[in-house]
Amino acid sequence: MKDKIIAACLLLIMVLNTLDVITDISLKVPLWHILEEALIVLFSGSLAGYLIWDMRRTTKALNSLSSSLSEAEANVKKITEQFKEIRHQYSEVIQQQFKDWGLSQSEQEVAMLMLKGMNFNEIATIRDTKEKTARQQASSIYAKSGLQGRHELSAWFIEDFLSAE
Repeated sequence: MKDKIIAACLLLIMVLNTLDVITDISLKVPLWHILEEALIVLFSGSLAGYLIWDMRRTTKALNSLSSSLSEAEANVKKITEQFKEIRHQYSEVIQQQFKDWGLSQSEQEVAMLMLKGMNFNEIATIRDTKEKTARQQASSIYAKSGLQGRHELSAWFIEDFLSAE
């Protein structure tokens, strides 16, 4: 907005000085005065022209950036939706593996919370049980799955993502 006001003021100065130059010519004012005012007309017109050109260039650049931002936001939304779907599918794979191991519903809940990185105290609090119960269920999970502990349980589900192809 500031640039528009400055450009408008410069154009107004140019127009008023042009009228003054025309008046001065008809009044036979000395040539040096006419040339001085003509330079003001040229200078203010040039500055106004440059500001207008720069505003148009900036507007085009902003429009281009806005378009790119809109495309990026659409891509992020698409990726987010894809990620939600993949996460849902992965959760189903995990649940199926829990069933294949023969885990009870309670053991499945504990295993999922362990995969999320929670300790036994946090698991017990969330499930409204005692920490000892969470530990016993974890032992049962390890026995049914044939895994040695929490780290192997986590590794079981992320190992395929880490392999190099």
